[in-house]
Amino acid sequence: MTHTATEERLIDLEIRLTRQDDLVDTLNTQVYRQQKKIDELEALCTAMAVRIREVAVTASQRTAVVDERPPHY
Repeated sequence: MTHTATEERLIDLEIRLTRQDDLVDTLNTQVYRQQKKIDELEALCTAMAVRIREVAVTASQRTAVVDERPPHY
């Protein structure tokens, strides 16, 4: 292998490494954004579950009052 061929291979490898570094950085950024969005959606789901429980309790309390006989019966 000539000096020039070895040098070209080295340059090609450096270019590939640089591209892979860029790709890894891009993928890391994407994973970070996705995880942030997942965290936001989990928090939203938790808040919605709490709110649904509160509404269910309130609705069951109203139903209990509606089902009671008025005092004049």
